[in-house]
Amino acid sequence: MEEWVGQLWHKWITRAAGGSHPAAAVSLKSIERSLGIYFRALGGDPGLRLAGASEDRHGARRRLLARIAGSGERMALARRDRETLRLPPTIDAFPEPELNRDLYFWLAALAAAFDALPTGGEGDDAFIRNQAASRLALAEWPGLQARYDRLLAATLARRIPPERLPPAERERECAIRRALMAPGSETVVPALPAGTPEPEPVLLWLHAAGLRAAERRSSQATPASGGGEIRDAREKTHRASQVEAPREKNGLMMFFRAESLLSVAEFIKVNRATDDDDDPDAATAAADLEQLALAGLDEGERVASRVRFDLDLPSAAEDDTPLGAGIPLPEWDYRKGLLHEDHVRVQDMLPRQATSAGLPPHLVRTAKRLRQQFASLQPGRRWLKAQPDGSEIDLDAVVRATTDQACGRHPGEQLHLSLERRERDLACLVLADLSLSTDAWVSSEARVIDVIRDALLLFGEALGTTGDAFALCGFSSIKRQQVRFQRLKDFGEPFDNRIRGRIQAIRPGYYTRMGAAIRRASQLLGEQAAARRILLILSDGKPNDLDIYDSRYGIEDTRAAVVAARRQGLLPFCLTIDREGGSYLSHLFGPGGYAVLRKPEELPLRLPMFYAQLTR
Repeated sequence: MEEWVGQLWHKWITRAAGGSHPAAAVSLKSIERSLGIYFRALGGDPGLRLAGASEDRHGARRRLLARIAGSGERMALARRDRETLRLPPTIDAFPEPELNRDLYFWLAALAAAFDALPTGGEGDDAFIRNQAASRLALAEWPGLQARYDRLLAATLARRIPPERLPPAERERECAIRRALMAPGSETVVPALPAGTPEPEPVLLWLHAAGLRAAERRSSQATPASGGGEIRDAREKTHRASQVEAPREKNGLMMFFRAESLLSVAEFIKVNRATDDDDDPDAATAAADLEQLALAGLDEGERVASRVRFDLDLPSAAEDDTPLGAGIPLPEWDYRKGLLHEDHVRVQDMLPRQATSAGLPPHLVRTAKRLRQQFASLQPGRRWLKAQPDGSEIDLDAVVRATTDQACGRHPGEQLHLSLERRERDLACLVLADLSLSTDAWVSSEARVIDVIRDALLLFGEALGTTGDAFALCGFSSIKRQQVRFQRLKDFGEPFDNRIRGRIQAIRPGYYTRMGAAIRRASQLLGEQAAARRILLILSDGKPNDLDIYDSRYGIEDTRAAVVAARRQGLLPFCLTIDREGGSYLSHLFGPGGYAVLRKPEELPLRLPMFYAQLTR
């Protein structure tokens, strides 16, 4: 009974406190794709990633009922840094879903306007910069004015009225309201006495702490070099900070009687966990923490993750066969705007344990159907009319020439039919991601790597019917000094059991330095003399590696490699099974340069069909 009364009280007091409208809530995930397109269409930084913001204590004054209910103490506020535009995971501040949705689009427009603002001087103050960005957004895109007016009225209505605030806070609240109603009108924000609560966060602005962090962040920053945000497996964002590692070797010692310990240990069954056991409640405990503290290790200490990475490396006797000393290739550093020459080294390799093998039995029927479908793409022979030379007389051309001569006109001389064979002048290279992430299961019967094997095998069977020139390659990486490039089939090789054996011998491992792999594939494809050269990329996630490549650095380097491939006259196209790929693939390959498969198991059938569409 007591628990039931407590639940009723909590629901009633929380509803009475207000501040949120769960029934009208709009989630960032539901509009993430359209919001990203909208942000970039307004001129926002195309390399920024959209993600959810963490909930932080804002320290502002709250209404009495909110304090009693314990609600409204923490809020997820919009902010941005060099790599990410962070927006609230869910907005339920207004009673109408349309207003909550409009707030997402206004914040995206405001973030795009920040890119056009100058830096330095008085403009570094977040109070001034938000006004300047708001004024610029409304001037550049007048259609936002009606949306802004609706959001402004709803925002002012939910804020604490100035007359209910103490004099010091009242003056600052009035200044904020004037700045919202007429952006750019306020140049100085009144200071608050010591101990006074912070002003209530402004929903229509980017959070000041996020702006200052973006300005202070160095281009060399890493996730362990200062404050930041990290995610758990459920994509919940956490606030994190760097702290000093504790120096104590021994914790607090508790005096005990040895005989008491024995009496408990001998007669009670205790689940004695070891350090290697996973804590099933670790994610839940992390979600309840307001801030996570990250501590580095002392110099000389061993890192468990370093040992794990070393164990992933096979011995030289079991590793794939290298084909040379390695090929130096450049890499794009977006922070410096510089292409580092000979920065990475690509190693061409062949699977060591590959042996000749036939097509797996479960693919025989599908391969037969694909060969029949692709037979229509084979080069055919056709008659060319009105030719100056040929094996047959073109009767239509002879009739026209006789008529022209009878009418006094000069007759044409193209009076023959010529039977010629038209070849498909194109070449294709398939580049498959073979990183360790492809070892994940997509169903109870197959992993991603199994789906990729089947896709490469069926692709080879289909293109073997058309006679088109094609090559099959795979890639993975271990930092920039070893980008592993698997040469499964070269352009001059026939698709036979030897190639089928190589494909069936590929194994997942390591990481995804995609930019270097695309540059190497572009070299091989660029050597072909075909009129159309297509680079098909199979991927299951973002570019990443053990170093700084696992960030926006990898995204920008991959984009630079794709741009360079297009300048060579190649046609890059990415086929991915990453359901979150829409947030970054449009920046890498353009709006029409990629496709996302919602069902990874469909890849073997969809890959040949995408090729047929690209070559029509």
